[in-house]
Amino acid sequence: MKRVLPGFLLLLSVQLCQAQEKWDLIRCVDHALKNNISVRQTDLQSRFSALTYQQSKAAQLPTLNFSSSGSYRFGRSENPTTGVLEDNNFFSAGFQLQSQVNIFNWFSQKRTIEANQLSWEADREQVNKIKNDIALNVAVAYLQILLAREQAKLADVQVQQTISQLDNTRKRVDAGTLPELNAAELEAQLARDSSSLVTAQASAQQFILQMKALLNLDAGADFDVFVPLVDVIPIESLADLQPEAVYTLAMSSLPQQKVNSLRIQSAQKSMAAAKAGMYPSISAFGGLGTNVISFKRAIYSQVLTGYANSGARVDAGGGTYYPVEVPQYTVGTDVLGYLKAGSFSNQFSKNFAQSIGIGLSVPIMNGKSARTAWERSKLSLQSLELDKEQADMQLKQDIYQAYNDATAAMQQYNADVKSVQTAEKAFDYAQKRYDLNLLSSYELINSQGNVQRAKIQALYSRYDYIFKMKLLEFYKGQGIKL
Repeated sequence: MKRVLPGFLLLLSVQLCQAQEKWDLIRCVDHALKNNISVRQTDLQSRFSALTYQQSKAAQLPTLNFSSSGSYRFGRSENPTTGVLEDNNFFSAGFQLQSQVNIFNWFSQKRTIEANQLSWEADREQVNKIKNDIALNVAVAYLQILLAREQAKLADVQVQQTISQLDNTRKRVDAGTLPELNAAELEAQLARDSSSLVTAQASAQQFILQMKALLNLDAGADFDVFVPLVDVIPIESLADLQPEAVYTLAMSSLPQQKVNSLRIQSAQKSMAAAKAGMYPSISAFGGLGTNVISFKRAIYSQVLTGYANSGARVDAGGGTYYPVEVPQYTVGTDVLGYLKAGSFSNQFSKNFAQSIGIGLSVPIMNGKSARTAWERSKLSLQSLELDKEQADMQLKQDIYQAYNDATAAMQQYNADVKSVQTAEKAFDYAQKRYDLNLLSSYELINSQGNVQRAKIQALYSRYDYIFKMKLLEFYKGQGIKL
């Protein structure tokens, strides 16, 4: 027992350390990209496209098909090996080997293969696009957790300050230097500050649950995030994130823009393939085949029953003629032998047939299906070009908007920092006046509230500034990193 207990405690401590391990942003993003359902669904679509591309390449190869059939026939039917109608029961079998290959179809197959390849590449880029979206959502949730944690810290500091003020005030009330009203007002303020702390802590837990949902983690699983120092989060200078330069990089690096370009290229190839469908195509074909039959027909003995006049005469000379009679027989009951088909090997070689030829297919009247397909492919191409144009315009607008938002957020943050400094200085003066009984507790609480509100606003603006700058870096093609 003494040996087991230390080992158990060691194992328990290891498990606790593992349960308390905190996740940084990189780990959160990596886990989300591997387990998020949207990413996995998009990856499945990419695999479907890969199969379509591989099948279109294999369609260039000649087709080769083997077929066989077997039947048992009754009554009068055609002998498949002789073509003669017979009254007999027999088993027959046929074997065919056929092949066909396209020789020339105005590059329809080639264009189709190229279109499917480009479509596959577009779907792969679509996977990257979904991954970027998931990474951005995880980063937003991560920053929301950090912000909620900072708010909870501020609320806790506020509670501690109010408790300290209440203790000092209670001592002075007990000494008779301050009225009881001052202590009552601070007790009410402590209740409000405690409520704000509980709300901030609950908000942080709610954001933790949202992050678990993004990561496809069980809601009851142990999970916590690593809180980096806000001051060490790398942020590029606004001078390096000019909107026109960011837009140029985004056009060449963002997956969505690559998807749009690849879709257009694929549509162009599909249009060429559809146009080729309106022209003649040439193919070659060939085949091998043979038939065999299995039957057994009895040969019975014959019994002479008499003679009958055949209608012919023999000239005996002198004008004398003798009629020619033929014998008449009936089938006897004795089986003298059997009539059988040849062996299968002999029939295979005897009935072996070969064929080879060239086919020409000319679309003349097909209900305008080929031309309609071509016209439809042209309209699809125009639609994709308009989608790309709109997406490029929207991207440029989003980048300029993000740049303006980042500039405004930086200015707002600088102003809020100054507001905090001013509020803290005012509260410091208010605290000194309160200690000298020159200020009421209501005015002190109000000054303290101003500091708290200024700090919360500065905290909001600071994280808002960080996120806006990270969004610009995301458009630049650098992803999201903290």
